[in-house]
Amino acid sequence: MLGLVSGKLEAKRSDCAALAGKSTLNRLEHAPRTEDDRYRKLSLDEEAMKRLFVSLFLKGQPTPPERIILDLDATDDPIHGDQEGRFFHGYYKGYCYLPLYIFCGRELLLAKLRPANIDASAGAKDEIAWIAAQIRACWPGVKIWLRADSGFCREELMAWCEDNDVDYVFGLARNPRLETGIAEELAEAALKAKESGKPERIFKELRYQTRKSWSCERRVVAKAEHLVKGPNPRFIVTSLKSESVEAKELYETIYCARGEMENRIKECQLDLFADRTSAATLRANQLRLWFASLAYVLLTALRRIALQGTGLAQATAGTIRLKLLKLGALVTVSVRRIKIAIATACPLKEVFIDVHRRLCLAAA
Repeated sequence: MLGLVSGKLEAKRSDCAALAGKSTLNRLEHAPRTEDDRYRKLSLDEEAMKRLFVSLFLKGQPTPPERIILDLDATDDPIHGDQEGRFFHGYYKGYCYLPLYIFCGRELLLAKLRPANIDASAGAKDEIAWIAAQIRACWPGVKIWLRADSGFCREELMAWCEDNDVDYVFGLARNPRLETGIAEELAEAALKAKESGKPERIFKELRYQTRKSWSCERRVVAKAEHLVKGPNPRFIVTSLKSESVEAKELYETIYCARGEMENRIKECQLDLFADRTSAATLRANQLRLWFASLAYVLLTALRRIALQGTGLAQATAGTIRLKLLKLGALVTVSVRRIKIAIATACPLKEVFIDVHRRLCLAAA
């Protein structure tokens, strides 16, 4: 079936399978970095793989957008052996890798496997600089915003953004100085919550600079919130001016939408098995992560091209696999054709037919 849909059956030789088997993929995982090894017929162009995700993202947009928001996040990829790059991570309380993901909405731009003995933001500046250069080469006038939690609130990344016309909205870890700056607002929120019996929040803007790590003062938006369980202050730092985006909108509409990226990571790891990094070397596991990431990109393209207007338009990768791709069918192979008979009781038969029609039109 895979050979049929990928057009590989016509090129099939009697002594060779239409698609690569597990042994071939294993040789690709462990191929050397150089192409001059006479005993190796397979090699991996890592730079080309890295460029592929950004180029597919750019080609998938019908017109250049006015603004894009790039979401950055690191997550844990548990490992259960003596793999290269194996380290214990105190936050996740286990041995794991710490991959870096960059998304633009649902579109995946980067999936980089890293050991867990580093800061969450390690290497993020270089990756963002590379991605921003690729995007601006294609869309010169696009505005680029970065959005991430407090793990990426680092001087190196913020200073680079300020020097390269890239705006950012990052979470900022709270501390006694920041909490003192909104003490009155916290007290007011507590009083309102007591009167209303519901959570209350008040927003305040600050000009803030750390004593050592930051090179300059920056705009900080504080959320002075009081919940049933007690005070819940939160802070974000941004390069956006107050004239362009007010504090409440910046926090509630822009920054809080960052949580949607967590769902994209779950799709990659839970639905498409991006966490099956059990090879011995970090490089081989990076290739496995890329394979899962390419599967995610394919399903995202399927959603964009063929699922709009259907009941699966906003479905997760797991739901699309379960309801649209994992169908029981009777496959009959004859000399002239391959016949695929899907059960007439298939609940999404009409969607399947519509998707097939749209894909044929897109490929024409």
